[in-house]
Amino acid sequence: MIQIQDLSLHRGAQALLEQTTLTLHAGWKVGIVGANGVGKSSLFKLLLGELQADAGELKLPSNLRIAHMAQEVGHTDRTALDYVIDGDHQLRSVQAQLADAEARHEAERIGELHAALDALDGYSAEARAQQLLAGLGFVPGDAERPVSSFSGGWRIRLNLAKALMCPSDLLLLDEPTNHLDLDATIWLEQWLRQYPGTLLLISHDRDFLDNVAAYIVHQAHRSLTLYKGNYTAFERLRAEKLSQQQAAFEKQQARVEQIEQFVRRFRAKATKAKQAQSRLKELERMEQIAPAHVDSPFSFRFDTSEKLSSPLLSLNEADLGYPERTILKQQALTLLPGTRIGLLGANGAGKSTLIKTLVGDLPLLTGQRQEGEHLRIGYFAQHQLEALDMKASPFTHLQRISPDATDQELRNFLGSFGFNGDDALDPVGRFSGGEKARVALALIAWQKPNLLLLDEPTNHLDLEVRHALTLALQGFEGALILVSHDRHLLRNTVDQFLLVHDGQIEEFKGDLEDYHRWLAQQRRDDQAREKPVVRDDAARSLSAAERKEQKRQQAEQRARLRPLRQAVEKLEKQMEKLQSQQSEIETALADTELYDDSRKDELKQWLQRQAEVSRDLDAVEADWLEQQEALETLEQSLEAG
Repeated sequence: MIQIQDLSLHRGAQALLEQTTLTLHAGWKVGIVGANGVGKSSLFKLLLGELQADAGELKLPSNLRIAHMAQEVGHTDRTALDYVIDGDHQLRSVQAQLADAEARHEAERIGELHAALDALDGYSAEARAQQLLAGLGFVPGDAERPVSSFSGGWRIRLNLAKALMCPSDLLLLDEPTNHLDLDATIWLEQWLRQYPGTLLLISHDRDFLDNVAAYIVHQAHRSLTLYKGNYTAFERLRAEKLSQQQAAFEKQQARVEQIEQFVRRFRAKATKAKQAQSRLKELERMEQIAPAHVDSPFSFRFDTSEKLSSPLLSLNEADLGYPERTILKQQALTLLPGTRIGLLGANGAGKSTLIKTLVGDLPLLTGQRQEGEHLRIGYFAQHQLEALDMKASPFTHLQRISPDATDQELRNFLGSFGFNGDDALDPVGRFSGGEKARVALALIAWQKPNLLLLDEPTNHLDLEVRHALTLALQGFEGALILVSHDRHLLRNTVDQFLLVHDGQIEEFKGDLEDYHRWLAQQRRDDQAREKPVVRDDAARSLSAAERKEQKRQQAEQRARLRPLRQAVEKLEKQMEKLQSQQSEIETALADTELYDDSRKDELKQWLQRQAEVSRDLDAVEADWLEQQEALETLEQSLEAG
């Protein structure tokens, strides 16, 4: 149990916490949310003992093993694999003692240390570290590379793997998905759901919080407030409080209308039923949570240029990549006004290569790239933040683009991005990563693009800015291509997915839940290909007693197959029933008359029923995947035997 009692914490003249109280029980998975700058990371430093409370009391269990994800990596030539295993400090200590005992030829001590190593699961440490690296997107061969050879983002991934490698009772993760792609984010989500200890997670990824956290701690107004449930539940509870204020209610209605307009526009043009239904599932929840953001300081938008070309941009018979390596071969892509595409695919598959090629930063190897006469591209990528003039203010950046704009016009515009008063005149070099990202987005929006190419735009953005970005992209009438690990942003701003995979770009016929299942199948296929072959001579080397024991174990495994198969069959029947109900609901929702104002209550009932069935189906599918994987593993084990 973690107990915070009447605790106050100051950093310099700034009060982060004032006489706040909080109790967290062992085994809880807790999301820590709040605006940037309120002190979430300082709370972690308090728990780690790096900061001391100014008043009050913090109580932690004795002998609590704490693991945390460091935000920086010092220079080291250790291999990535060794660096990750270093996260298990006790294991490394035993290994060092064992090496010393072997050098001294202390037979009894060597035996004791081998037993200690076995108790720590030390003999599987390398395999477990390899699994962590693979899950976080590292490719074969990376494990033996020195840490110093990786870029900053990949070093942060190594820090994350090192934290996961450390046996712990309390795991502290500060923005773990910032440098992950969608595939690695989904893998980490599954890993954390199985983590047996207490998890405290700082994140601005609402889907990640929804799928991992069972409690939310909101840090605001120098206080910590505990909410039971995931992030969506927290938002609804907070919305109920805010909507009691008349001013908040009026602003809520305006935002709900904006959401509904976007959904109506989407429904009118949607050609993919599954995407449409996925979007409709979001509507009722978005109506309910809108008030939670009425006090947000961000209200920006992306206006489009007055003149449009159709098509805006096209690639024909194009090979994309670098002189030494072709990544995507013989591709064709046409972007029309109103196109809204989300790119899916593993890290390194070519998503960023495609974006850079569309921008024009990366020339084609072969083929044609044709721009429309009135094409205006707005491009966001992380490296652009470092390209900002660190000595110039946001105001100066805009003034350089439009020297004829009035000071008031520039100030009003920057205010919608949260740069008010003197903040608009501060040098960018003093800004946090999130503030720099807002400057970059402001520069894009000011120039009124008709094609937005956004490569991971939400890194370092807090939940309020992400919400404002979602609304801004919903209102954008130009074309959009988005790469993001933020599933909420993808789900609510694009109406088509393209999968970048095996050197090709192809339409992905499904939604993000289908992509999740596709990834799971890919991993099973990869594991099956990597399964070692048991040599016949190895089998023959077993003694008669060992062969007898092996046959007994195989008989036990065959006996375990029956209940697993029965469980899979039962779950498949449940899925068929729920899918039938889902089809019935989708048929009802396809009736355009249902969306008349006079039938709004009926629409809400259908949407509520759809949400319930979808939730049940997701749970049954998750159980089915788990049981099916256990069944396949057992069957493969029998085949190998």
